[in-house]
Amino acid sequence: MTERTRGDSDPAMSGLPPDVAGTVVTVGTFDGVHRGHQQVLARVAARAAETGLRSLLVTFEPHPLEVVNPAAARPLLSVGMEKFEVLAESGIDFCAVLPFTPTLARYEPDQFIDHVLRSRFRMREMISGYDNGFGRGRSGDIETIRALGARRGFRVEVVPPTTLGDGRPVSSTSIRRAVAGGDLRTAEHELGRLYSVSGHVVAGAGRGRALGVPTLNIPIPPARKLLPPEGVYAVCVQTPRGPRGGMLNLGPRPTFNDAQALLEAHLFDTTGDFYGSYVRVEFVARLRDIRRFRDAAALRAQLTRDEEQARRLLAGRVDWLPSAG
Repeated sequence: MTERTRGDSDPAMSGLPPDVAGTVVTVGTFDGVHRGHQQVLARVAARAAETGLRSLLVTFEPHPLEVVNPAAARPLLSVGMEKFEVLAESGIDFCAVLPFTPTLARYEPDQFIDHVLRSRFRMREMISGYDNGFGRGRSGDIETIRALGARRGFRVEVVPPTTLGDGRPVSSTSIRRAVAGGDLRTAEHELGRLYSVSGHVVAGAGRGRALGVPTLNIPIPPARKLLPPEGVYAVCVQTPRGPRGGMLNLGPRPTFNDAQALLEAHLFDTTGDFYGSYVRVEFVARLRDIRRFRDAAALRAQLTRDEEQARRLLAGRVDWLPSAG
């Protein structure tokens, strides 16, 4: 089980229990926790089990680019608790979240290794992805880590890339490109799971209920979260009552002259109140563009067709069907 800790300038305040004598560490932003990240984490957990040490991921908040070069900061695949929901299933013992500050950004690679990883987090071994960079200006690369390991006496292991069928490595950059372009299949393949967005259900205007298609309304997340293009989607929604199939409108509602963008999910065969619940919406397939209909009746007819298509897609893509609520 992953335990989240916050970083602190005092080595004694690492957040690790006092009985942790040493750790196997990996470091990175791990945005999206994709299949390549999962391979690194699996190796960290396995090595910790082999040695009797504890496994630790050291990550950062906010993303380093938001501090050192905000203009170049990219939208993120995972924000808030989304990353930690995936990490909780990784087998990693601890996840330390370091506040990424201008001071930390100025650490040279050896300072980061010595003062943060070795002193504060009791690192005995380091496992790194093949393209890892850390320290001031990302000046610390794999060869830097190996040289420091040889001088400081900690073991270093590098995990090779996880590649696609054409030999390209899985990367957060390629997943961002796929999501932004609406290529959900590619994003799912590289992530190892459906792309998703999470949030708490809020009250809506009630238009869906009036149409006979009640919806869960979720606020659009912060701009730093990458969303697929606006449209209507077949989705799986993870709720406190378990998974449900449904369809989602991502964007405005032009038939009602409402330009505000929302996430509105209609759950199939489900009744009840979800207000305030934390849910995760998983994108399965894009059904169509958002468009204006001449009236509510025309919209309702289209929603019926959308539901039929979404049910077919869900039946062919997942091993469960929407169950009665």
